[in-house]
Amino acid sequence: MNPSTCPGPDVLLARLARGLDVSPPPKHPPSEVYLHDLAVRAGLRDPDVFLVAGLPLPEGTLDLEGTAGGWVPSLVQHALALSPADRRRLRTRARAAAGRPRPARTLERPPAEPGPQGLGSLLVHMLALRNLSPSAVAETMCLMSGVCKAASTIRMVRDGVKELDAELLGGFAAVLGVPVAVLAALSGVSAPAQSAGPSPEVVDVAALIWEVRHLTEQEVRELADSAEELNRS
Repeated sequence: MNPSTCPGPDVLLARLARGLDVSPPPKHPPSEVYLHDLAVRAGLRDPDVFLVAGLPLPEGTLDLEGTAGGWVPSLVQHALALSPADRRRLRTRARAAAGRPRPARTLERPPAEPGPQGLGSLLVHMLALRNLSPSAVAETMCLMSGVCKAASTIRMVRDGVKELDAELLGGFAAVLGVPVAVLAALSGVSAPAQSAGPSPEVVDVAALIWEVRHLTEQEVRELADSAEELNRS
């Protein structure tokens, strides 16, 4: 989608709502209650929908240690191979780590500033809120969806140089853990033929990615090691 012709936030939000059989918001900006309900129905997170709506992000969203995101692909690789019970155990450990007091640090922006207005920029920004740089997005997308692209391609999508297509849409949907139809409704790009919802392990791992977004590099690395150990047990 050409950034110059990208619809405004009100149009994008209405598209997302219609795709979920929800009435568009009666006013813009919509209430936080409306946005939360939309996020739950879509399988997205509240900050994702705030981005769609063009609203300021909730406090603390950008508390990211950029280097930690580099360990997420390793965590994903080992977590995908776990049994459902072991994935639950891993997520319990992740929640415990996330619940500990955070070290004092300066708030950081996502790994890269969002690119020009456009759907590609929006989706890459959603994944940046999960502490995923373009390199980490490329690796994680390949693991979770089989859509294997170079980091340079992800940056081109972010910058509006490369348009979204059905294949990329499926890759982004997997990392976000949402049905590709959700992103198709938002973007206007046709969903891949015979596209099904994400598998249980993909949904679980997408949730894990969200849960570890504020962790330190050491914490994410330790979780990746734990996932590897669970695979060996």
